[in-house]
Amino acid sequence: MSVTAAQVKELREKTGAGIMDAKKALIENNGDINKAVEYLRQKGIASADKKSGRIAAEGLIGSYIHNGKIGVMVELNCETDFVAKNEEFQQLLKDICLHIASAAPEYISRDEISSEIINEEKRIEAGKEDLKGKPENIIEKIVTGRVDKIFAQKVLLEQPFIKDPGVTIEDLIKEKIAKIGEKISVRRFVRFVLGEGMEKRCDDFAAEVQSQMQNM
Repeated sequence: MSVTAAQVKELREKTGAGIMDAKKALIENNGDINKAVEYLRQKGIASADKKSGRIAAEGLIGSYIHNGKIGVMVELNCETDFVAKNEEFQQLLKDICLHIASAAPEYISRDEISSEIINEEKRIEAGKEDLKGKPENIIEKIVTGRVDKIFAQKVLLEQPFIKDPGVTIEDLIKEKIAKIGEKISVRRFVRFVLGEGMEKRCDDFAAEVQSQMQNM
């Protein structure tokens, strides 16, 4: 079913949830606001998003090195040093480091992507052969969809978690926020690849990680 902007706005005001989470909750519950609120609370999304405005200046810097050829460093923030010492928080940091090593995101969120980069991707997609001759409004819709898909693959929070592709990294973090009770956020990360920029054989790291996990 379709939901109205007014319904989404009302649900967001009640729960603090993001636009897409609120819209999904309403669709899943046939537009029933009360059921949608319960749905979001059960998912831990309402409480997680309400904490998003709080300051998270504590945390840890984690690292992961794969066979001496891929290295990752991540700063994961929380609100207190107590939570930074929590085993679940530390495991989350390790999982995010492993994921970044495998999935090679370029950004943490869409907010980091400049309008120049977005416009350049749109220009490239709009010039592809398969779109020639199509009406302008159709081209715009196709280009928007393609560009959205491109950036979804490059944004850390939107990538499917390597250990559980059924959830995104953002979902994973929100689950921990709901469980731990503090704001948690990825502030920055760096990913190094040995000989990056030089011609070399490219291994399927994601497949290798999956293979190692199966043997654990």
